[in-house]
Amino acid sequence: MELRHLRYFTAAVKWKGYREASRHLYIAQPSISEAVSDLESELSVKLFSREGRVARLTPEGQVFYEEALKTLAQAERSIATAQRAAKGETGRLGIGFIGFATYSFLPDLLRKYKARHPEVTLRLEENVPSGQDLAFDRGEIDIGFTRPPSADRSSSYETRLLFREPLVVALPKTRRVKAKRIRIADLASERIVTFQRASSPEVFDTIIRVCNDSGFSPRLHNELNNMHSVLSTVEAEEGVAIVSASARNLRADNVSFFRLQLDDVRIDFVATWQKKEPSIALKLFLELLDEELPAIRQKTRYLDR
Repeated sequence: MELRHLRYFTAAVKWKGYREASRHLYIAQPSISEAVSDLESELSVKLFSREGRVARLTPEGQVFYEEALKTLAQAERSIATAQRAAKGETGRLGIGFIGFATYSFLPDLLRKYKARHPEVTLRLEENVPSGQDLAFDRGEIDIGFTRPPSADRSSSYETRLLFREPLVVALPKTRRVKAKRIRIADLASERIVTFQRASSPEVFDTIIRVCNDSGFSPRLHNELNNMHSVLSTVEAEEGVAIVSASARNLRADNVSFFRLQLDDVRIDFVATWQKKEPSIALKLFLELLDEELPAIRQKTRYLDR
């Protein structure tokens, strides 16, 4: 049974015979008659009872007609949905992000995407870099706003550099510091609070390397899983932290941030997605991202001040 069989059959009912159905469908009358005959054979049911030249639906034919109309309507909806998806008008897009690092640009980016493609369903997942890796592996996100992929994953991912940010030192406000910048070497005796390496290897390794380059191994006091916890621990005077500058986007009333001296280290922040044919929804999102990239870099320039 094919959809054309149903179309020919329902047309014969609608136009009250094969001749009129043939005229409206621009199909030869024998083709319609044959299609209906094929249906009756396949169903082992008489769809029409014929009285002279008049063909009337049998009770079984009436039931089949009503169901055939539903099937054709669903087929039309399926075709329309597929065509809209091909144009990017519908679909699903999973987006992973680090909240504090995307605060200045992601909300506006999402608003513009939804304005252009209102029927695309967005699935948002705030997560650390390693958590986004797992979300990619599970197929839960299509694009991530995060740190660059690790060496073992980089060959499978495309990336777009969004901005580079410096490191800053977070101190409790109870600490009276006259200098505007802090030397990493001056933190040698401090208890260091940091993001745990499993959550963000690149940032962790960069902090350790900066300390080692200044002649000491940091006294790691707490290794935590999110930036809120890091800054809360600093506020509680349980240590000091070396963090990426975007951490200043978080509200931490009792924490002061200081730039470094020497201030020559930068950490990349990227958009990343898997190296495979992107869905239409992702392709359109990437087009918007490229359009907005100059504005995003302008919005994040404050991180280097």
